[in-house]
Amino acid sequence: MARIVERNIQELLQRRQAEEARRTWQERLADAVTAFAGSLTFVFIHLSLFGGWLLWNVGWLGLKPFDPSFVVLAMFASVEAIFLSTFVLISQNRMSAQANKRAELNLQVSLLGEHEITRLVTLVAEMSKKLGIQEGHDPEIAELVKDVRPEQVLDTIEHHERFSSTT
Repeated sequence: MARIVERNIQELLQRRQAEEARRTWQERLADAVTAFAGSLTFVFIHLSLFGGWLLWNVGWLGLKPFDPSFVVLAMFASVEAIFLSTFVLISQNRMSAQANKRAELNLQVSLLGEHEITRLVTLVAEMSKKLGIQEGHDPEIAELVKDVRPEQVLDTIEHHERFSSTT
Protein backbone atom coordinates (compact mmCIF):
# COMPACT_ATOMS: atom_id res chain seq x y z
CA MET A 1 0.00 0.00 0.00
CA ALA A 2 2.86 2.38 0.78
CA ARG A 3 4.17 2.07 -2.81
CA ILE A 4 0.78 3.07 -4.19
CA VAL A 5 0.60 6.10 -1.88
CA GLU A 6 4.16 7.06 -2.80
CA ARG A 7 3.39 6.70 -6.51
CA ASN A 8 0.25 8.82 -6.18
CA ILE A 9 2.15 11.53 -4.32
CA GLN A 10 4.85 11.57 -6.99
CA GLU A 11 2.26 11.74 -9.77
CA LEU A 12 0.44 14.62 -8.10
CA LEU A 13 3.69 16.51 -7.50
CA GLN A 14 4.71 16.04 -11.13
CA ARG A 15 1.28 17.22 -12.24
CA ARG A 16 1.51 20.30 -10.03
CA GLN A 17 4.99 21.09 -11.36
CA ALA A 18 3.75 20.72 -14.95
CA GLU A 19 0.84 23.08 -14.21
CA GLU A 20 3.23 25.58 -12.66
CA ALA A 21 5.45 25.40 -15.74
CA ARG A 22 2.44 26.09 -18.00
CA ARG A 23 1.56 29.32 -16.21
CA THR A 24 1.71 32.39 -18.42
CA TRP A 25 4.03 35.27 -17.60
CA GLN A 26 0.96 37.28 -16.57
CA GLU A 27 -0.05 34.60 -14.06
CA ARG A 28 3.51 34.42 -12.74
CA LEU A 29 3.61 38.21 -12.36
CA ALA A 30 0.22 38.28 -10.62
CA ASP A 31 1.29 35.50 -8.24
CA ALA A 32 4.60 37.23 -7.48
CA VAL A 33 2.93 40.58 -6.81
CA THR A 34 0.26 38.92 -4.67
CA ALA A 35 2.87 36.98 -2.69
CA PHE A 36 4.90 40.13 -2.07
CA ALA A 37 1.82 42.21 -1.19
CA GLY A 38 0.86 39.54 1.36
CA SER A 39 4.20 39.72 3.17
CA LEU A 40 5.37 41.56 6.25
CA THR A 41 8.11 43.14 4.13
CA PHE A 42 5.37 44.85 2.13
CA VAL A 43 3.74 46.06 5.35
CA PHE A 44 7.04 47.40 6.72
CA ILE A 45 7.87 49.18 3.45
CA HIS A 46 4.44 50.84 3.49
CA LEU A 47 4.72 51.78 7.14
CA SER A 48 8.06 53.41 6.38
CA LEU A 49 6.96 55.17 3.19
CA PHE A 50 3.57 56.36 4.41
CA GLY A 51 4.91 57.18 7.86
CA GLY A 52 7.75 59.21 6.36
CA TRP A 53 5.32 60.90 3.96
CA LEU A 54 3.03 61.85 6.84
CA LEU A 55 5.84 63.06 9.10
CA TRP A 56 7.34 65.12 6.27
CA ASN A 57 4.05 66.73 5.27
CA VAL A 58 2.86 67.63 8.78
CA GLY A 59 6.18 69.43 9.26
CA TRP A 60 7.60 67.24 12.03
CA LEU A 61 10.83 66.61 10.13
CA GLY A 62 11.51 70.32 9.60
CA LEU A 63 11.28 69.93 5.84
CA LYS A 64 9.01 71.93 3.53
CA PRO A 65 5.80 69.91 2.95
CA PHE A 66 5.26 68.78 -0.65
CA ASP A 67 1.74 67.32 -0.07
CA PRO A 68 0.22 69.24 2.85
CA SER A 69 -3.36 68.21 2.01
CA PHE A 70 -2.35 64.56 1.43
CA VAL A 71 -4.16 64.52 -1.90
CA VAL A 72 -1.16 63.00 -3.70
CA LEU A 73 -0.80 60.38 -0.97
CA ALA A 74 -4.49 59.48 -1.26
CA MET A 75 -4.23 59.23 -5.05
CA PHE A 76 -1.08 57.09 -4.80
CA ALA A 77 -2.75 54.77 -2.26
CA SER A 78 -5.92 54.51 -4.38
CA VAL A 79 -4.04 53.62 -7.57
CA GLU A 80 -1.96 51.09 -5.67
CA ALA A 81 -5.13 49.54 -4.20
CA ILE A 82 -6.67 49.25 -7.67
CA PHE A 83 -3.65 47.42 -9.06
CA LEU A 84 -3.16 45.22 -5.99
CA SER A 85 -6.80 44.15 -5.95
CA THR A 86 -6.57 43.29 -9.66
CA PHE A 87 -3.46 41.16 -9.09
CA VAL A 88 -5.12 39.43 -6.14
CA LEU A 89 -8.24 38.70 -8.21
CA ILE A 90 -6.14 37.22 -11.02
CA SER A 91 -4.38 34.92 -8.55
CA GLN A 92 -7.63 34.00 -6.84
CA ASN A 93 -9.27 33.15 -10.15
CA ARG A 94 -6.40 30.81 -11.01
CA MET A 95 -6.51 29.20 -7.56
CA SER A 96 -10.28 28.83 -7.83
CA ALA A 97 -9.92 27.05 -11.16
CA GLN A 98 -7.37 24.70 -9.58
CA ALA A 99 -9.68 24.06 -6.62
CA ASN A 100 -12.54 23.27 -9.00
CA LYS A 101 -10.37 20.75 -10.87
CA ARG A 102 -9.36 19.10 -7.59
CA ALA A 103 -12.97 18.99 -6.41
CA GLU A 104 -14.01 17.38 -9.70
CA LEU A 105 -11.23 14.80 -9.36
CA ASN A 106 -12.24 14.13 -5.76
CA LEU A 107 -15.86 13.66 -6.80
CA GLN A 108 -14.91 11.25 -9.60
CA VAL A 109 -12.65 9.21 -7.30
CA SER A 110 -15.39 9.12 -4.65
CA LEU A 111 -17.99 7.98 -7.19
CA LEU A 112 -15.65 5.29 -8.48
CA GLY A 113 -14.97 4.13 -4.91
CA GLU A 114 -18.69 4.09 -4.18
CA HIS A 115 -19.34 2.01 -7.29
CA GLU A 116 -16.58 -0.46 -6.37
CA ILE A 117 -17.85 -0.78 -2.81
CA THR A 118 -21.39 -1.35 -4.06
CA ARG A 119 -20.16 -4.19 -6.27
CA LEU A 120 -18.20 -5.70 -3.38
CA VAL A 121 -21.24 -5.55 -1.10
CA THR A 122 -23.27 -7.28 -3.81
CA LEU A 123 -20.69 -10.06 -4.15
CA VAL A 124 -20.29 -10.56 -0.40
CA ALA A 125 -24.07 -10.56 0.14
CA GLU A 126 -24.55 -13.20 -2.54
CA MET A 127 -21.71 -15.32 -1.12
CA SER A 128 -23.14 -15.07 2.41
CA LYS A 129 -26.57 -16.12 1.15
CA LYS A 130 -25.11 -19.15 -0.63
CA LEU A 131 -23.13 -20.06 2.49
CA GLY A 132 -26.20 -19.63 4.68
CA ILE A 133 -24.79 -16.79 6.76
CA GLN A 134 -27.62 -14.93 8.48
CA GLU A 135 -26.17 -11.43 7.90
CA GLY A 136 -26.55 -12.00 4.15
CA HIS A 137 -30.31 -11.58 4.61
CA ASP A 138 -30.05 -8.22 6.41
CA PRO A 139 -32.63 -5.86 4.84
CA GLU A 140 -30.11 -3.02 4.97
CA ILE A 141 -27.96 -4.83 2.40
CA ALA A 142 -30.66 -4.45 -0.23
CA GLU A 143 -30.24 -0.67 0.10
CA LEU A 144 -26.43 -0.89 0.05
CA VAL A 145 -26.27 -2.80 -3.22
CA LYS A 146 -27.99 0.03 -5.11
CA ASP A 147 -25.72 2.36 -7.06
CA VAL A 148 -25.67 5.91 -5.77
CA ARG A 149 -26.98 8.43 -8.28
CA PRO A 150 -25.13 11.71 -7.65
CA GLU A 151 -27.86 13.76 -9.30
CA GLN A 152 -30.43 12.29 -6.89
CA VAL A 153 -28.18 13.11 -3.93
CA LEU A 154 -27.85 16.71 -5.17
CA ASP A 155 -31.61 16.95 -5.67
CA THR A 156 -32.17 15.69 -2.13
CA ILE A 157 -29.64 18.16 -0.69
CA GLU A 158 -31.25 21.05 -2.59
CA HIS A 159 -34.70 19.96 -1.45
CA HIS A 160 -33.58 19.90 2.19
CA GLU A 161 -31.86 23.27 1.81
CA ARG A 162 -35.01 24.82 0.35
CA PHE A 163 -37.15 23.22 3.05
CA SER A 164 -34.87 24.35 5.88
CA SER A 165 -34.61 27.92 4.53
CA THR A 166 -38.39 28.30 4.43
CA THR A 167 -38.90 27.17 8.02
